[in-house]
Amino acid sequence: MSKKFNLFSISLLTIYFLIGIFLSLNTGISHDEHHEQLNWEVNFNSAKDFFLLGGYEDLLNYKDKYHGIGFNILSQPFQSLIKDLIRIYLDINEYGSILISKHIIVFILFFISGLFFYSICKIFFNDKKFALISLFIFYLYPYLFGHSHFNPKDIPFLSFWIICTYFICRIIQKIIYEKKIPLKMVFFISLSTSILISIRIVGLLILLQYLIFIIVYLENKNKNFLEFINSNKKNFFLFFILIIFFVYLMNPIFWHNPQEILNSVKWMSKYQQDICTVTLGDCMKSLNLPSSYYFIWLFFKLPIFIILGFLAFPFIEKKLSNNFLNKIFVYSFSISLFSILILFIIFNVSIYDEIRHVMFLIPLIFLISLNNLYLLNKKISSYFGMFVIIFFIFENFSINPYQYTWMNSFSKFYNINKNFEVDYWGLSNKNLYNSINLHSIKFKSNKQNCVYGDLYSKVFLENKNFTCFKQYSQLDSAKDRPFYVVKNLRNFKRSDPKNCSLIKMETYKYSLSNQIINVGSAWYCD
Repeated sequence: MSKKFNLFSISLLTIYFLIGIFLSLNTGISHDEHHEQLNWEVNFNSAKDFFLLGGYEDLLNYKDKYHGIGFNILSQPFQSLIKDLIRIYLDINEYGSILISKHIIVFILFFISGLFFYSICKIFFNDKKFALISLFIFYLYPYLFGHSHFNPKDIPFLSFWIICTYFICRIIQKIIYEKKIPLKMVFFISLSTSILISIRIVGLLILLQYLIFIIVYLENKNKNFLEFINSNKKNFFLFFILIIFFVYLMNPIFWHNPQEILNSVKWMSKYQQDICTVTLGDCMKSLNLPSSYYFIWLFFKLPIFIILGFLAFPFIEKKLSNNFLNKIFVYSFSISLFSILILFIIFNVSIYDEIRHVMFLIPLIFLISLNNLYLLNKKISSYFGMFVIIFFIFENFSINPYQYTWMNSFSKFYNINKNFEVDYWGLSNKNLYNSINLHSIKFKSNKQNCVYGDLYSKVFLENKNFTCFKQYSQLDSAKDRPFYVVKNLRNFKRSDPKNCSLIKMETYKYSLSNQIINVGSAWYCD
């Protein structure tokens, strides 16, 4: 039975992996990817200058110098290996192939993090079947699945948060069963923690989660904190030495002055972009968010199945006493979740684009909720879990490639176009530029005509013999007709170009909903 289960699991994982790779290659390019690539190039060139010239003025003068490059350190070698294949396969220019090659690495890392998520579930439930159901609820959750096809910052951060969480769970498990903590485990948690911090400085909060795990364990065992530290001083010493070394190594901005880490925390907590996110019809500004922002978006973004599981905690609390390890995990995850949210609210941390900047908390919510449901009723939860998986498959199919904007069924009681963001990263660009190319072929229009659009018009159209590319913001001064226009991102909310004909309106529709969501449009102005 075990062999059949393992073969079945491997088959499902293989299918999921291959489909995920295919979708990551065939999605558009998000707005932030250009900036992420620029961050890497500035840091990489500055690192060379630091060793060759003894300084790096370009990095010190760079606005986004505090943006971490931890994931780029991992992804760039692989991008260099596969970019030429992708350029040929997708028939795009070289710069586009560099960006899209990262999509594959993002998805692979998300896939790997899911295996760590599954391992945590196995520790939680001690039930392979429900752990597998939980894994595919996590894997197919449209919001995360959509982001995993392109998001070069939030998905790597979430993935390493899961990996770090797995290691602290394993360490606590060994402590509970009075087993020795291997040095390799200390090394791996130190390395993964350092990469997390190097991706985004807010990764320092994982140290708070570690501390909460230790305190919850000690409180439930009635043990002294200082005695615990003393008895594990070698592990703590090695842990902090390795973190200091790796974080310093992977963040060139710290090389000239390690105190820059404090400036990094200050800068990134109030990142100087007062972007507003349409939330229940109000444009809530990132530098002055109401505390309700987090809870509104969590309410609309989390699957209803997970929300119900989270609310089931009072009904299963007594059952936690039957499993000490389970109790430690549930309380540690819950306290970590609320502590981080409270810190974000108290310090008025700047976030925008729905909840992408607190996306790393979603796996904690999933783990708490799925554990609650399992303890409430294993059989019913398994059946409902499989139903959720089937529903997610249909939902992913119907709204691809816009899964990253997914909202649960509560949102369908509102006019989604007016009350929420619908394509804040502009993935509609690929389909819209393809429609322009098809229009030019069908009507034999001159490919010397300018295309007014986003950063990536050249990526998708340069190899199609188009030669003139301008930003949408330059449209008001356009004089020479004919030309093409692509409206997406927040430009989509502006009025339509005058005296132009619509080529394509890019839309999608949720399953079980009649609302048509408009995300972008392409126009021909003759």
